[in-house]
Amino acid sequence: MPAHRPSRKHIISRRQRLGWRDRLVLGSILLIVGLFGWAESARLLAPTSNTSLTRFDAIIVLGFRADSDGNPTPEQLARVTEGVHEYERGVAPRLIFTGGAVANRYVEAQIMARTAEAQGIPQSAIFIEPEAMDTIQNACFAVRIMKAHGWRSAEVVSRASHLPRAAMILSSLPVEWRIHAAPPLRPESATITGVIGILETVKTARYLVWARWSERCEP
Repeated sequence: MPAHRPSRKHIISRRQRLGWRDRLVLGSILLIVGLFGWAESARLLAPTSNTSLTRFDAIIVLGFRADSDGNPTPEQLARVTEGVHEYERGVAPRLIFTGGAVANRYVEAQIMARTAEAQGIPQSAIFIEPEAMDTIQNACFAVRIMKAHGWRSAEVVSRASHLPRAAMILSSLPVEWRIHAAPPLRPESATITGVIGILETVKTARYLVWARWSERCEP
C-alpha cells in the first residue's frame, strides 16, 4: 500500500498555524546559533602571529581585574607571572601592562606592574597603560606606547581562551606580533573552563558584529 503523503492543503494549514511569535522565536534561535557558529569558527581560524620573530621589542600583558582589596586575582597573577617568565627568557627587554579601573577602583596595569616589580623586574623595564577599558583599547593603547618609543614588535600575553579575540584585534594594528598563553597557576574545573569559553565566544560574536566597527581605535 503506498505511503500516505500530506496534501498541499495540510501543508498550508501547518504553515498557517506557525504564528508570527513562533516565527520570531524560531528566527531568533537560528540567528543566535548562526552567530555562535560564526564566532567559534573565527576563533578556531584566528592567527597566532603575523611574524616569524622570536625576539620582540616589548611584551604586552593584557589586563584583568584585581580583587576588591587591590590584590592580584589568580588570573591576573597568572598573566603577570608568565610575562615575567618571558622577560627572563629574553623574549623582550621590557613589559607593557595595560588595563584601567574596569571592575573596581583599582587600575589593573598598576597592580600588575607592582606585582612584576615584586617578582624582580626593574622599574626601568616596566611601562604602564592605565586607561584601557576593554581588549580593543588594551591593544590599541599599548601600541600607542610602542609607537611613541619607536618599538615595532610585541609578544602579547593573556589567558589562552582570550587570545583568539585579541589576535583578531591585533591583526588590524600596525605592529608585528605573536600571542602567548599564560597557563593558570592552579588547575581549573571543566565547568569553569567551559563557562569562560562560552563567554569568550559571546564576546567574539559581539566583536565581529558590532565592536570592531563601533569601537575602532587608532594607535
